[in-house]
Amino acid sequence: MVCYVSSVLTHTNPTPSGGSTPFPLLPPSRALLLQSKLIEFFLSSKSPSRSNSPLPWIYRSEMVGDAGECVPVALSLAPTVAPTTGEAAPPEVSPAAKASRRCSARYKGKQRPYFGTKRPDTAPKKEIVKKRARMDLGLMQASTSDVNGVLGEVSADGEVGCHDQQNGELKSGYVLVKETLRAFNSHYLHFVQEEEQRVKQVEAKLLEHPKDSKKKAVGYTEGEVKRASKRPDLKAISRMIENGSVLCHEKRIGHLPGIDVGQQFYSRAEMVVLGVHSHWLNGIDYLGGSYAKQEQYKGYTFPLAVCIVLSGMYEDDSDNAEDIVYTGQGGHDLLGSKQQIRDQKLERGNLALKNSCDCGSPVRVVRGHESQNSYCGKVYTYDGLYKVVKYWAEKGVRGFTVYKYNLKRLEGQPYLTTNQVYFGRAQAPRSITDLRGLVCEDISGGQENIPIPVTNVVDDPPVPPTGFLYQKSMQLAKSLKLPANFLGCQCEGDCTNPRTCACARLNGYDFPYVRRDGGRLIEAKAVVFECGPNCRCSLSCVNRISQQGLKYHLEVFRMPKKGWGVRSWDTIPSGAPICEYTGILTKTDEIDNVEENNYIFEIDCLQTMKGLDGRERRPGDVSLLINLDDKKSEVAEYCIDAGSVGNVARFINHSCQPNLFVQCILNSHHDIKMAKVMLFAADTIPPLQELTYDYGYALDSVVGPDGSVVKLPCHCGAVDCRKWLY
Repeated sequence: MVCYVSSVLTHTNPTPSGGSTPFPLLPPSRALLLQSKLIEFFLSSKSPSRSNSPLPWIYRSEMVGDAGECVPVALSLAPTVAPTTGEAAPPEVSPAAKASRRCSARYKGKQRPYFGTKRPDTAPKKEIVKKRARMDLGLMQASTSDVNGVLGEVSADGEVGCHDQQNGELKSGYVLVKETLRAFNSHYLHFVQEEEQRVKQVEAKLLEHPKDSKKKAVGYTEGEVKRASKRPDLKAISRMIENGSVLCHEKRIGHLPGIDVGQQFYSRAEMVVLGVHSHWLNGIDYLGGSYAKQEQYKGYTFPLAVCIVLSGMYEDDSDNAEDIVYTGQGGHDLLGSKQQIRDQKLERGNLALKNSCDCGSPVRVVRGHESQNSYCGKVYTYDGLYKVVKYWAEKGVRGFTVYKYNLKRLEGQPYLTTNQVYFGRAQAPRSITDLRGLVCEDISGGQENIPIPVTNVVDDPPVPPTGFLYQKSMQLAKSLKLPANFLGCQCEGDCTNPRTCACARLNGYDFPYVRRDGGRLIEAKAVVFECGPNCRCSLSCVNRISQQGLKYHLEVFRMPKKGWGVRSWDTIPSGAPICEYTGILTKTDEIDNVEENNYIFEIDCLQTMKGLDGRERRPGDVSLLINLDDKKSEVAEYCIDAGSVGNVARFINHSCQPNLFVQCILNSHHDIKMAKVMLFAADTIPPLQELTYDYGYALDSVVGPDGSVVKLPCHCGAVDCRKWLY
């Protein structure tokens, strides 16, 4: 995908000579192939190194220059950019409202959300994109001259958006950011799986030669165990650069569409693929000399800084939220004492910040914080645009020369969500006793691994949900009987070899899960075949992830306009299992009172495989189990009725931009028409964010008793809401 602006959309930046130059928001060219090759080179175990360098030589900065040449410089806080036209006021976004109906048996065209889903146009999306673009470029309705000057304006016709180069579809920046992160997570989990399988092979070889285990362990540590595949995030970056799926193919100054102040990233790699900060290691990102050839940068001095990451790595840093004293790069012992061990030089990133100070261009600031919710141990928060107002050289606390840069936050931006190392956003409760409006301590009645509390601060008096019986497991209708269990695999202990495991063979000679973070699904599939009751492997087998019960602290809570909803107290990684959708498994044509029942879920696994009614096909081959050419498979034969019996899944609401997806699973039998329905995380979900999935209604698909089409407005509040639930 490549971002672009479909009409004249420029703003001006001051040049050192006092004039101005047009500055396109999204340069069209693609220039990241070199970075891909550099990352590949770093991943090679045979990469050369230079003396006294803790990292491969391609990432080592050769320090040159004289620090004594730098003198303190102070600049005024005048606006950095002057707008060329008047700013268009951003329109309001529709508020959230209740979406009352779930997966009814009386519609066609269900589409299940998953990584990188592409929906058919079912709503006036063009107008939505205009609204979102204006919100992007208007910086959340900021009105001060500092911010307006940096961001520029929307053209008269408002045609601003991002372009999917593969299908020509115009999408908002928010949608592309989400799709890019989902693609990254999918690549990342594929490489995690490679690493887990490699480690298993090494362990198996060591067990085969116990007498030589010490010798072999040393050999593997030097050759294989420390191979670059232990960094699957870097390999995912390289893969996305190779296939052109990174979001922005050129660096740019200022805010990025679809990335609001306060957005969190769970690794430096995520920022790389989004174009927020293009270096997975360096703290300063900048435009190099090659950008000087472009007309819009005429008159600027390069390198020019675009983003810095402030994560407490340098002991000379001082962070007071709105006012930062940032220590330049270089001379730092990254892999040892984490202290300054040599003088810094005025080059590369240090020179880029100095040039940004001289010309007054803004710099994005990202703060990193220690966190157990990220595989890298840190969470990064985008805190907006800052201006370098002064720089100087001095002796640091270790006696070495360091460069200091004073940055001040531009006015008119949303409030900071971080304050040094503390989060200012809403905090998840630590225990049930901390909950406000508690009406039930555990709606599951002890059936789940973790209690599910219910809160209600909306109703007076507050009341819990009523009219249903909580059941963790699926119930069968009286007239229904499940097929006999399949034979299962003959693996001992855990299933490790996908070539010999009978269940893995059904998944295309592969395991669909990785063990990381307690088990994660690598990607959505047409159907997942898990190990079942007749398999000889252990209950902790990696191919039984969905059978291990609730893993996260969930809460059912009341909302003013959307009714009951579900949220998590924990950070949930993408691909993690949430819960099964349970109820009464029955035949679709035997459902009574369909019009009053909002909790009917059709099992449309076959329809998804065939790509019927707008559904998008998922990977997977089940031709050995069923004839997909059978016309009977075009209608869902079975469904789950959660109206009177169900679990926490019945409270999960609809969204046009969901953070969950539906996955059909087979483990006790192989009848796809009666598959188990599981909900998985499509994105990394922060604490207290409502859990949602796409109910999958098609427009004009619900018909009333008199034969007329029934419509229901959708007010899920998503950026690209389709406006109608059905």
